[in-house]
Amino acid sequence: MALKVLRILGIGEEVSSTVSAVMHVPSGKQKWKDIVKVEDRELSPREVDKIALLAPEATINIIRNYAVAEKYRVKIPEVARGILRCGNPSCITNGNEPLESEFLVRSHDPLRLDCKYCERELGDVAAHLL
Repeated sequence: MALKVLRILGIGEEVSSTVSAVMHVPSGKQKWKDIVKVEDRELSPREVDKIALLAPEATINIIRNYAVAEKYRVKIPEVARGILRCGNPSCITNGNEPLESEFLVRSHDPLRLDCKYCERELGDVAAHLL
């Protein structure tokens, strides 16, 4: 998921700070994990919600002055507003209406999201992230 997290953060070729991505690292709690480190950057709540939908087991560490200042696990939001695009081309959120998409979380494991407006279940979360 490291590359998808980098995409969520908008990190591409032009970056002014150091970015590290390590993938497929052995872990004690999980079989494997990915690690993403971005210097001089704190995540917005919107970015944290996107990461939670993509990687519900993720942990975020905030490092200040070379020490862990905060450490927390992401939490899947009960309602995902404005961070996903509905897969239904006829959905009102995909038209010209000034309406933000809204998905209701029906199940956490497996993750099931339904559009509030057209009630279509979202298939691939990563493909529909805004």
